[in-house]
Amino acid sequence: MNNILENYSKNYSEQIKKRRFWNIFIVLGLFVAILISSSIIDLNMTRITSGIPRLGDYIAKILPNLDTNLLFANSQIEGSVPYWYFNFKKYIVLLYETFNMAVLSTLFGFVFALLLSFFSARNITPNVLSFFFVKRFLEFLRGVPEIIFAILFVWALGVGPLAGIIAMTIHTTGALGKLFSEVHENAELKSCEAIRSAGGGWVPEMRYGVLPQVLPNIISYALLRFEINIRASTVIGFVGAGGIGQELYLVINFNYYEEVSAIILLIILTVITIDITSGALRQRIIKGTHD
Repeated sequence: MNNILENYSKNYSEQIKKRRFWNIFIVLGLFVAILISSSIIDLNMTRITSGIPRLGDYIAKILPNLDTNLLFANSQIEGSVPYWYFNFKKYIVLLYETFNMAVLSTLFGFVFALLLSFFSARNITPNVLSFFFVKRFLEFLRGVPEIIFAILFVWALGVGPLAGIIAMTIHTTGALGKLFSEVHENAELKSCEAIRSAGGGWVPEMRYGVLPQVLPNIISYALLRFEINIRASTVIGFVGAGGIGQELYLVINFNYYEEVSAIILLIILTVITIDITSGALRQRIIKGTHD
C-alpha cells in the first residue's frame, strides 16, 4: 500500500513539474510573440497616450448641443432634437435603403449558398471534383472582404446601392456556403439511403432526405448573416456603395459634427433593434428543433 502511495505521489509531482514547465514555456512564447507583433505594427505608447485625448476631443465635438428647456422646440431653434435631426427624413430613407441592401444581399446569398453547399459537403457531394472546386470557390468568395468587392463594383457600375448589394451577395454566398456545407456534413443519411433504394436520384435525396433535417439550422445561420449584413452595408457605404454609410462618410469629411452623431445614433438603434429581433427568431427556431 505504501509503495502504491509513493508511486502515486511521485507521478503526481512529475506531472506538476511538467505542467509548470509547459505553463512557463507558453507564457514566454506569448511574451515573445507580443514583442514581435509590437515591432511589426510599430506599437508606440507615446502615440497612444497623445492620441487618446484627441479621440475624446472628437467625441466631444460630435455630441449635440441640446438644451433641456428646448428639447421639443421646432427645427429652427438650436438646442432642440428637431434641430439636431433636421435631416431626419433623408436619414430614414437612407436607412431603408441600407435595410433593403442587407435583405436582398442576404436573400440572394442564401439561395446561391444553399445550392452550392450541397456540392461542397463531403458526405453528399456528387463527386470529388465538384467538392474540390466548389469548396475552393466558396473560400475565394468569403476570403475577399466585402469592401474590396464594393470598390470594384462601384468602379464598374458607378456609385449606388447596386454595387453594395452585389458585393455583399458575393461575400454572403461564400460565408453561408461554408456554414451550410458543415451542417449538411452532420446530417443523418439513412433517409437518403431509403430514397435511393426506392429509385430516387441525387436531387430527391437532397430535397427530401437532407434539407428537412438541416433547414432550421440553415434559417438560423441566414438570420445571423442578415445581422452581419446590416452592419456591413453601413461600412461599404464609405466607398460609395449606397445606404446610410455613404451619407455618414460625407458628413465626416465635411466635419458636420452634429450630423455625424445623429446618423451614428440612428445606425446603433437600427442595429440593436434588428439584432434583438433576429436573435429572438433564431432562439425560437433553435428551440423548435429541440422540442
